Amino acid sequence: MGDIREPLRELTECGLPQALEVMGERWSFMILRACFNGLHHFEEFLSELGIARNILSNRLAKLVEHGILARQPMAEDRRKIEYRLTEKGFDLLPAMIALRQWGQKYGAEVVENPILVDAIDRLPIGPVSILSHDGRILQHQDLRFVDRAGLGRRADGSQAVAGETRGDRDGAKLQASA
Repeated sequence: MGDIREPLRELTECGLPQALEVMGERWSFMILRACFNGLHHFEEFLSELGIARNILSNRLAKLVEHGILARQPMAEDRRKIEYRLTEKGFDLLPAMIALRQWGQKYGAEVVENPILVDAIDRLPIGPVSILSHDGRILQHQDLRFVDRAGLGRRADGSQAVAGETRGDRDGAKLQASA
């Protein structure tokens, strides 16, 4: 993807290894999916997921430790605990949906029911996409790694500015930057 590559041995220079450290195994994703489906209590996770008690306890603690879930006493019975998604947890939704769509496309042929839809028109959501700064859908061939010092420098030498688009792309309304 371009003239330079990521330093693949440098685990601290990329967010992927850090994300995998927290979410890189099946049960963490299954607990997160259960949270997105409205489950909040240890016993609910236990019965709905079929997960061993010790593994569930360990994974919940890890998700709380990393700020993905918040552990809160219930208002009506402070002896009982709820696990609630934090903003950091909700930010994982696009990744969860992308993985789910990939599994639907390349995994076993499963006819899913229920189907994830847009709340307004109740039609299925579209595929998760990679978007440019101006909203264009990008494909893998549209991506490049560049050194931070080269941000915004186009191949023709002109300088791009965030929020500005070029008129020669996808019919977008644009201003050219020189």
